[in-house]
Amino acid sequence: MIERLTTQAINLLKQLIETPSFSSEEAETATLIEHWFQEHDIPCQRTVNNVWATNKYFEASKPTLLLNSHHDTVKPNNGYTKAPFKALIEDGKLYGLGSNDAGGCLVSLMATFTHFYSRKNLKFNLVIVASAEEESSGDYGLNSMLSLLPKIDVAIVGEPTLMHLAIAEKGLVVLDAEVKGTPSHAAHPNTDNAIYNTITVLQWFKDYVFEKTSQTLGEVKLTVTQINAGKQHNAVPSEVKLVIDVRVNDRYTNQEIVNILQKEAPCHSIIPRSLKLNASSIPIAHPLVVAGMEMGRSTYGSPTLSDQACLSCPSLKLGPGDSTRSHSADEFIYIHEIEEGIKIYVELLEKVL
Repeated sequence: MIERLTTQAINLLKQLIETPSFSSEEAETATLIEHWFQEHDIPCQRTVNNVWATNKYFEASKPTLLLNSHHDTVKPNNGYTKAPFKALIEDGKLYGLGSNDAGGCLVSLMATFTHFYSRKNLKFNLVIVASAEEESSGDYGLNSMLSLLPKIDVAIVGEPTLMHLAIAEKGLVVLDAEVKGTPSHAAHPNTDNAIYNTITVLQWFKDYVFEKTSQTLGEVKLTVTQINAGKQHNAVPSEVKLVIDVRVNDRYTNQEIVNILQKEAPCHSIIPRSLKLNASSIPIAHPLVVAGMEMGRSTYGSPTLSDQACLSCPSLKLGPGDSTRSHSADEFIYIHEIEEGIKIYVELLEKVL
């Protein structure tokens, strides 16, 4: 059965690649995913472009394991030499936009869910969500589904990890800051030039170190990524606007990071855009992690963001493919990575379920 599901999963991935699904535009790939479940006699539900299902013998008294990955993609970059929407196999590689991030993970989890769907007496219920808007952290992605799903106790989020165990993931806070000064004509003296005032502010951000370091995720990383000021050459602007990107470890909540920066940063204002993308983790002693380590998989902390950020339960990031290929030109996933991914997912769940 696994061999047949693997073949079907690869065929589905080819269809997904050839069906554009930019964030918020995933209607057609959602339909393909619905067809998968219908063809395997699995009742599923669709909410906007999120498709989800539960195992056949779902029991409310049991804990629930969420299997999740996404079917939206970023837009292809200018470096592509191959057609991004053509599923092409060369030298064991399946090329196409979204093949690695996260189509290979999604179809592997769907095959795994289908394998266990009719299994009786599982220790955990299973819920699978093929989610939308992950790449844009949009309002109609996994976060919008959490109030509709059964209570989730633990999750596997399918993102390319070379099937190693990402047991923690950094959160993200983006802040808009302002440094103010006195506007004036450039020809006149001005000791309160907002642009010059920004020099010491930038140095402060460059040097600032958050006190608490995570054993898994390391330090909080703070970076000024955008700066904007002025409209014309002969006018000193009244303010400089900065954008600060903060990658948060699991020793802080996003609110704590904001509180610290609003208290200490030498800006006139610093305001977060959102607090919803928190760091996430799963205890290393959790049965899922223990089972994975027994299978020879290594653990690590992931610097990249995924739908784990909107989950409050323990979550493990695990999937076929390599994160360094995500959003790259001529994106691909090895066929053998999908085959191995399904095999490892099934073996892992056999140990836990």
